Amino acid sequence: MMFQKLILTKFKFVVIILFSICYISKVKAIVNPTEQFYVNDYANILSEETEKYILEKSIALNNVDGTQIVVVTVPNLEGYSLEEYANKLFNKFGIGDKQKNNGLLLLLALEERKFRVEVGYGLEGILPDGKTGRFQDDYIIPYLKNNRFNEGVKNGYDAFYAEIVKLNHLNLEYSEPNKEASYEKWEIVVGILALFGGILAGTIAKSLRKIIFTFGYLSIWAIVTYMVYLSFKNYLYLPIINLFAFLYIRFFSDSGLFFSGNSSDSDFSGGGGSSGGGGSSRSF
Repeated sequence: MMFQKLILTKFKFVVIILFSICYISKVKAIVNPTEQFYVNDYANILSEETEKYILEKSIALNNVDGTQIVVVTVPNLEGYSLEEYANKLFNKFGIGDKQKNNGLLLLLALEERKFRVEVGYGLEGILPDGKTGRFQDDYIIPYLKNNRFNEGVKNGYDAFYAEIVKLNHLNLEYSEPNKEASYEKWEIVVGILALFGGILAGTIAKSLRKIIFTFGYLSIWAIVTYMVYLSFKNYLYLPIINLFAFLYIRFFSDSGLFFSGNSSDSDFSGGGGSSGGGGSSRSF
């Protein structure tokens, strides 16, 4: 019995040691802050000029009101999810003033091709989730998709830095970011379909001369647009293209694209006479 207890005790001890080793190795996977603190280029994608630029800007910002912007690039996430890694990194670095919680982390994971903006509680008022996502879409991701990592990180840094300076009314110089449009092939295809869908619907509405068709189409359009707004705010331009095409063909063009003829807003039809005219959320 004593021998069995001894074996069991040793087994538990070995299990505890193994779990401790695994835990320690996982903790070590989170990178440590460099001597520069504000810029930590572990993925080796930033130029010396960019690192110096970020360092000087972040120091100046911290000296004014304690706000800290930290940039970190890593080769990979070591098995963590992007959100988990960013949160652990943010807390490990202790970004921002302890009382104000005004820290901002810009994290790029090269192997996973992911970017994360982690915001301290004190900055959530001026940098809500929707805005940080839009800033990534407008100022960072278009560059990263083309492997222009240095430009993307610097441009994104400028966007967040400028927003903090302006909204907190700080006496600091800032550079406005560049907005570079980036369109996927599917966006072009869907945009063309939205355009021709609106033209076709407008043509049918003009040919039928039924106000009920126009009303029904606009009702469906409103529902679809609301769904796009809830899920894909960045693509609201697609239903707007569709609406403009529909309204133009239905009310302002002399004839539809596919059918010609006269039209009227009334449900009544004429006796055969003629007339010259007719009746808008982040991997890379």
